[in-house]
Amino acid sequence: MSEAATTIVREIPATIGRLAPQQTQQAQIKRVAAYARVSTETEEQQNSYDAQVSYYTQYIQGKKEWAFAGVYSDEGISGTSIKKRDGFNRMVADALAGQIDLIVTKSVSRFARNTVDTLSTVRNLKKHGVEVYFEKENIYTLDSKGELLITIMSSLAQEESRSISENVTWGQRRRFADGKVSLPYKQFLGYQKGEDGRPCIVPEQAEIVRLIYRLFVEGQTPAAIAKHFTRTGIPTPAGKTNWQASTVRSILTNEKYKGDAILQKTFCVDFLTKKMKPNEGEVPQYYVENSHPAIITPAVFDEVQLEIERRRQCKYTCRGDCFSSHIICGECGAFYGSKVWHSNDPYRHTVWECNNRYKNERICTTPYLTEEEIKAAFVKAINQMVSSKADIVREYREIIDQLTDAAILEDELARQREEHEVVEGLLRKLIAENAQKALDQEEYSRRETALQERYEAAQREIAALEKQRNEQKVRSEQLSAFLDGIEKQRDLLTEFDEHLWRMTVESVTIHSRERMVFRFKGGVTIELK
Repeated sequence: MSEAATTIVREIPATIGRLAPQQTQQAQIKRVAAYARVSTETEEQQNSYDAQVSYYTQYIQGKKEWAFAGVYSDEGISGTSIKKRDGFNRMVADALAGQIDLIVTKSVSRFARNTVDTLSTVRNLKKHGVEVYFEKENIYTLDSKGELLITIMSSLAQEESRSISENVTWGQRRRFADGKVSLPYKQFLGYQKGEDGRPCIVPEQAEIVRLIYRLFVEGQTPAAIAKHFTRTGIPTPAGKTNWQASTVRSILTNEKYKGDAILQKTFCVDFLTKKMKPNEGEVPQYYVENSHPAIITPAVFDEVQLEIERRRQCKYTCRGDCFSSHIICGECGAFYGSKVWHSNDPYRHTVWECNNRYKNERICTTPYLTEEEIKAAFVKAINQMVSSKADIVREYREIIDQLTDAAILEDELARQREEHEVVEGLLRKLIAENAQKALDQEEYSRRETALQERYEAAQREIAALEKQRNEQKVRSEQLSAFLDGIEKQRDLLTEFDEHLWRMTVESVTIHSRERMVFRFKGGVTIELK
């Protein structure tokens, strides 16, 4: 057999240089754009932004082999997400459309602080032949080592963003713990930032806030108040002309109008998405009393909160008239509603009758009433009260004394708070003990469950006692104001006074035309027979 053939390797010389023939004659001109971004709108950052734009404009135009394709930029925008970065997104769209060959930017962190966004954007551009140059790190994305370096650098940038977010959060919570209050002044009616950095009252806006509270106490709903303000041209907190009921409700329930502040009502769930979530106990909250000047007195604010709850339970409605949700059927407890009789003839008039008159198995026998009858009954009730006001004032002053004597209530509240603190301490001790040494987990679970039940029971009792205390305080103040008004009412009424009705009447229960029970704010009742 013949020997195996010898392997021969022969080099074939290159016939084409590293540059294509057409490039050999004339170097290809690259269309180059730059990207600049600053994350805040401070003066210092604005100077940095202007410097970036100026630098990259001169840098690109100074290279003969480059054609200037513009500087794309975002001001006051965080780099953790590309969703809201209009300049960045416009640049990528132009690059994918074939208008840019190379993008120059200061660093990976200027491009994005999100690893996923950085890599996905770079890969998408790379697929279309568009290169990105990160000047600080000296990385070209079309280079073989580019993607590995980008992964490392963008991960570091993301961790830097996480660190910054944690530092900002710590600083905010430190300010909360110190009781420092800050408001979104551009959209917060009634206050502006004072010279000392604390909220100070804007008198003209404060009058609008007080009017909202007064209209609500007089019986108007948030929707009706919003409609009234829209119609009269009063601007919203954001300076718009169209009011929403939700805006009015927000003003009515915001404790800052009584000079207090609950801090950290929401918190950031994810530093990348910046998603905010209502604080439902996940992180601490801080209640700061007397943190700034009050527009609404605490008594009026507490009264409004109780009225909101009362209306929620009784399905309160108000169509703008003063009688809605105030007249009650003495048989079924439903509200009276208005009905138009003879709507298409000269005898047209409005009557009020039980809304559930024909809805129950048994038809309510309570009568319908004309508006003239309701008004006449109110005048009679007020005059009856004025005639015997000496006895009424004496009787209800004694009730006020009882309401203001909350010593027993305060003692029980103190006892429950002490129980709450003790159980919290026992829970912490049990958890620490379980962490330090191996306990029987069934026994641990049993003890932990028992303590948790005690803790929650104390919480519920404290909430109930505080609610009772607030209700007593509000009723005492309502009753005092009501009696002061009655003492000043020297003359008998000769005609219906709508303002007086709104300010004094809580409800009227109709049993028959001959028997009506007026309940006035503060608890005073007058029965007409």
